[in-house]
Amino acid sequence: MPIQVLVVDDSAFFRRRIKEILEKNPDIRVCGFAENGRDAVDKALALKPDVITMDYEMPLMDGISAVRAIMAKQPTPILMFSSLSFEGARVTLDALDAGALDYLPKSFESMSGDPGESARILQDKVLAITRRGRIMPRPVPAVAAAAPAAKPVTPAPVSPLPAAPRVAARPQPAASAPPATARKSTVLDSLNGERPRLILIGASTGGPVALQNILQQLPANFPFPILLVQHMPGTFTTAFAERLDRLCKIRVKEAEDNDPVRPGWALLAPGGKQMLLDARGQAVSVVEGNDKIQYRPSVDVTFGSAARSVKGKILAAVLTGMGHDGREGCKMLKRGGATIWTQNEQSCVVYGMPMAVETAGLSDAVVDLKDFGKYLSELR
Repeated sequence: MPIQVLVVDDSAFFRRRIKEILEKNPDIRVCGFAENGRDAVDKALALKPDVITMDYEMPLMDGISAVRAIMAKQPTPILMFSSLSFEGARVTLDALDAGALDYLPKSFESMSGDPGESARILQDKVLAITRRGRIMPRPVPAVAAAAPAAKPVTPAPVSPLPAAPRVAARPQPAASAPPATARKSTVLDSLNGERPRLILIGASTGGPVALQNILQQLPANFPFPILLVQHMPGTFTTAFAERLDRLCKIRVKEAEDNDPVRPGWALLAPGGKQMLLDARGQAVSVVEGNDKIQYRPSVDVTFGSAARSVKGKILAAVLTGMGHDGREGCKMLKRGGATIWTQNEQSCVVYGMPMAVETAGLSDAVVDLKDFGKYLSELR
């Protein structure tokens, strides 16, 4: 049976075009339309669609309010449409926080004539978030309730990557051991007693919420530098970095060329560009990148540059996302002795990128999203 989609938009043109694009795929059928957020809530309850596409700026009830109401009454995978402006990015991040699973930039040009690649991406995203299965209301993390401690306005002095002293080695887990999600001892044992010098995290679909969940759990005195790669357009990474910096105790910044890599700071790769670690492992370069590389930013590009700069003593994590970006970068990291963690299937929005790494035999531990921040906080 085809996937049933409810299309929510106050524009008759966009409703019609979204239906035409989606139904070019025989596995997708539009089961209904809603012209505003209030109508969307009613239709979601009546039609019980498999997926909802949601505009954010509508009369009577806006898209974010509609997402919250639907997730409370009839939890459903929701794909948000948003503009590519900074304000559109901010609203989209709020919608993801409210329970939407993914987003897609919306423009008249992308929906007019033959949308080509835009049509394929829309169809793929609808199919991907449908495979997520039953959606449950997302609890608000306890850490989000308390305001983070004030951060210093002046940047901390630049220092090289922290030294990596040996700690008492833990016994290696048996080769046949790991279940679907590793136990705490197994996750920490995967580091083989090595204190990492650098943390790398890559994500795509579902990543904004996952990264926020992880980083909000880290203490202000977190002793390691972090490089983040999230598939996003440029205006989105600017808004996302500002949001994370506001919500987290550590410092979060959209990376700029020559930004130093320092403990307790997370640098987010800017959308539309590539972020590389320099040869000494002490600063990042931000470059335009090659059009032949599908993703900008790319997890593979950042992970690969780190593998060349810092041998071993790197902890890399691959989180929820479509496709296999990160797999080749993890191969390079593993050859240098790095440790790789992947998000488990149950907590992923789309189990694509982590699965690619795990099935290639590169994952040292499979971790539930709720545990990532806790384990990272225990690394000292």
